Amino acid sequence: MRSSMSAPRTRLRDKLCRELAQAERDARLHPRREARRLREGQAAEALFAIADHADGIEPGLMKVLGRRQAVGIKLAHAVASVFSGVRHLFLDHLIGRERSYRGTLLGLRHGVDVARLLREVATLNHDVALIKFCDLFLVERLCLLEDAEQAFAWFAEHPEIALGHGARHGTRLALPAPSEVTA
Repeated sequence: MRSSMSAPRTRLRDKLCRELAQAERDARLHPRREARRLREGQAAEALFAIADHADGIEPGLMKVLGRRQAVGIKLAHAVASVFSGVRHLFLDHLIGRERSYRGTLLGLRHGVDVARLLREVATLNHDVALIKFCDLFLVERLCLLEDAEQAFAWFAEHPEIALGHGARHGTRLALPAPSEVTA
């Protein structure tokens, strides 16, 4: 029975590894973009800390994951780049900073969920290195996410910033008037 389960579990592990690599690439990119939009304050500081954490764990992540599937991880990064570009160029400018901040945290929580499931798969596969990586990742990232969630109060204290749009304080994305779109 063990061998009949190992092939699907190995495929699941490989899929989760690619997904975690993609989520961590986003964790290096999106929090920094959001923090730059906010410029300062508790929320920006929390996001910079998460991005710095993602930078710091990347070598360990690639060591644990990369040797298994370097090509799959490169493909995952390419897909992530496309979605990140669309988000950055269009979506982030159309929604308020506070909502964009919450969306960034949602993406970060997705990475945590992937790591949790990957840890369970690694446990069943007796992959000690991957278990240790996931444990360390989860302890550190969950603390940082808690700090970012505590920063919601910052938005309540700065409603003008929370409601603002655009790449930075005071800037708005210039959208064409409806008459210009149909012309």
